[in-house]
Amino acid sequence: MEGVRTVLSIDGGGVRGLIPGAVLECLETQLQKIDGDDNVRLADYFDVIAGASTGAIIAAMLTVPSEHCRPLYRAEDIKDFYMDNAPNIFPKRSCSLLKMMIGPKYDGKVLNEVLMEGLGYTRIRDTLTNVVIPTYDIMQQQPIIFSTQEARANDEDQDKNLLLYDICIGSSAAPTYLPAHEVLSGDMEFNLIDGGIVANNPTLVALNCLIKEDWRYGNNGDLQPCTVKILSIGTGKTRVKKMYSAKKVSKWGVFDWIYQFRGKRSPIIDCFREAGPDMVDIHVSVLFRTCQGNYLRIQCDDLIGVEGSMDNSKKKNLNNLVEKGRSLLRRRVKRVNINTGDYENVVNDQRSNEEALRDFAIHLSNERKRRSFEA
Repeated sequence: MEGVRTVLSIDGGGVRGLIPGAVLECLETQLQKIDGDDNVRLADYFDVIAGASTGAIIAAMLTVPSEHCRPLYRAEDIKDFYMDNAPNIFPKRSCSLLKMMIGPKYDGKVLNEVLMEGLGYTRIRDTLTNVVIPTYDIMQQQPIIFSTQEARANDEDQDKNLLLYDICIGSSAAPTYLPAHEVLSGDMEFNLIDGGIVANNPTLVALNCLIKEDWRYGNNGDLQPCTVKILSIGTGKTRVKKMYSAKKVSKWGVFDWIYQFRGKRSPIIDCFREAGPDMVDIHVSVLFRTCQGNYLRIQCDDLIGVEGSMDNSKKKNLNNLVEKGRSLLRRRVKRVNINTGDYENVVNDQRSNEEALRDFAIHLSNERKRRSFEA
C-alpha cells in the first residue's frame, strides 16, 4: 500500500475512557469541518483502531456498522455511553472486604447487557476498519490478540472471529473488578481477562498488525516511521510520584499488594497499569525519533486522588473527567522524556493539543482524498 497508513490507539482505564472520548469528539468535529461533511466518522480515516479494556469498547463503538454500513456511533456518543452507564456498571454501594476476598468487586451483568444492546451480534471481521483488541487467556497463560485483519484473512478458520461483544467483555475483565469471560468458538475455548495486562497502551499491538499485513502481501515487514501516522490517546496518569516507598512495601504481604485501605487502591494493579503504557510510549518515541511529527501521544498526566480511579462512577467524578479531557485539549503538546519517563513541553512546539489534532486531521483528510483519487 502506498501513501501513509494511519493508526488510532486508545488506552485502558475504566471510567477514565471519558478523557479520550473528549479528544476523539474534538478530532471528529475537526475532520467534519475540514472535509465539509457532517457525516464523516473516524473509521473513515484510520487503517487500524486499537483499544485495550475500556479502549476496546471505544474502538468497537467507532467501528460497529449500522444497517446502512456506516458507523453506528459518533465520537460524541462516547461521553453519553459512560455518563449513562458507568453508575450502573460500577454501582456506588459499598463493597465489603469479605466480598472482595472471595470474588470480583462487580458482577459485570450490567456491562454485559449494555454491550450486547450496543454492539449486538456484530463479529470482529465485520467492523468498518481494522480493529485490534488485546486480551489475556488465563487458562493458556498467554496474550490473545483479536483483529479484523486476522478474522478476514483466515476464512477457513473462524475460531477467532468472535462477537465484538465477547471480545470487549473479555478485554474489560480487569482482575478484582470484573469476572473473567469464557467464550466457546468452534474447537476453541477462550478464558479471557483484561487486555490491559497485555498492552494497556496498545500502540505496539497496532504496529505489529501493520507489519503482519506487509508480510501477508509479500513485503519484508520493515515498517518505516515515515510511512505511518499514529494518534495514541491515554486515559490519564496519577500525579503522585511518591505513592509507595521501598521501605513501606518491603513489609507487605500478598494482601497488602492487592488492597490498600486508605486509598482503596490495588498497588499491584496500579503498577502494571502505569508502567505498561509508559514503556510503550517510550519505545514508540524512540522508534519515531527521526519522524516525530508522525507520532502524537495525548495524555493527561495530572490526575489526583479519586480521579485516577477506574471505577469511581459518581456524577461529580464523571463530569470532572469530561472536563479533564477538554482542558487537556487546551494544554501544550507534551512528549515523554525517554530517559526519565516524565511528560515535558516540546521546546520547538508551542501548539496546544487541539491545534496538534487539527494538523493531524489535515493529514488524515489529505490521505483519504489521495486514496479516493487513486481508487
